[in-house]
Amino acid sequence: MPVRSIALVDCNNFYVSCERVFRPDLQNKPVIVLSNNDGCAVSRSNEAKALGVKMGVPVFQIRDLVKEHGIEVFSSNYVLYADMSNRVMTLLRQFAPDQEIYSIDESFLELTGLPNIAELMQTVREQVKRDTGIPVCVGVGPSKTLAKLANFVAKRHPKSKGVFNFNTLTSQQMSSVLRNIPTEEVWGIGRKLTAALNDMGIVNVLQLRDADVPSLRKRFGVVMEKTIRELRGEACIEFEDVTPSKQQIINSRSFGNMVTELADLEDALSHFVSNAAKKLRDQNSVANMLQIFILTNRFRQDQEQYSPHLAIPLITPTANTMTLQKYALQGLKVIFRAGYHYKKAGVILSDISNASVYQADMFASVPEKPELMQTLDRINQRYGKGTLKLSLDGSRHSWKMRQENKSPEYTTNWNELPVCD
Repeated sequence: MPVRSIALVDCNNFYVSCERVFRPDLQNKPVIVLSNNDGCAVSRSNEAKALGVKMGVPVFQIRDLVKEHGIEVFSSNYVLYADMSNRVMTLLRQFAPDQEIYSIDESFLELTGLPNIAELMQTVREQVKRDTGIPVCVGVGPSKTLAKLANFVAKRHPKSKGVFNFNTLTSQQMSSVLRNIPTEEVWGIGRKLTAALNDMGIVNVLQLRDADVPSLRKRFGVVMEKTIRELRGEACIEFEDVTPSKQQIINSRSFGNMVTELADLEDALSHFVSNAAKKLRDQNSVANMLQIFILTNRFRQDQEQYSPHLAIPLITPTANTMTLQKYALQGLKVIFRAGYHYKKAGVILSDISNASVYQADMFASVPEKPELMQTLDRINQRYGKGTLKLSLDGSRHSWKMRQENKSPEYTTNWNELPVCD
């Protein structure tokens, strides 16, 4: 029986790489991409990392560094990144019988039984780079956890040429590699768990792999046991060919500027409801519970604080944007208080069930018909997001997030296509 071979393909500094595809002049230059409202660095080129730019650092703290070294700064361009991700994932699908898209820039591939895996993965890197412009690294191992660690090695050791395979190592070589990787790099081991393990003297992956399973399970739970078994080469976390439906959908955002007017909050909340309802329909689900919230800025101690939350049970489960907006706006009028400076708002859809199997309201006079929402979704899918939308859905701009350094949507907007002179 062949050794299990699972690959993790990870895009390098993904947001930065997307920007560089259309700006080749940025190659070998320090580049960072910021979070919502141009707050913190969420993607950094290797050159920016070498200058000391830390992940998550607020941009105002590194303004002098940015100016001194000419670091290029971009606002997040999520439309561009999503489209580039789809292109990469579609390419990867042809190289393996099974694929699991783990995140916007990571994908697991099932390679068990395939010949010449090292050569195949180099082909993957070359084709993705050639067809999309995005550089990737590949880690291969007998389990997902080891594949993630192999990818960690592939990114940091030039001799690997972007591909590292644990399955080709001897037992002694394997131990040597794991001894040099800190426990914090293991998939699922966060800061608190790392600190607890370090207090026990477990500071590297080899020590964690060889630790006593029963005692660690007793202290940290079954997930820790699975992690250790995965480090020992036993695949405990299987592929998910179909992403399970979400049981809770949240859509919220911090505003670019403080909001004080009810009309602005209504516009923002309607937009968030629209986004959440679309996600609900995409997974063929309906929600039984709608929750809304508005928040002031807790960091502004000079301003009065007010952070209400309201849960609204729905008599009939729905994914209809208009119905959800109606209830959300009614709830907003209940919790809104004038005189406050609001920084954030959001909606939560929960108690989610399949759209074809739910308890309807026998007293409803006119049952909802899905045709209108289906038509809206089809038009937006064909002509682009936001082509057709409800009147109260992001039409005001006072709450929009800051994107002072946003690049064009090169691949999804006819008016922003790259032009060759």
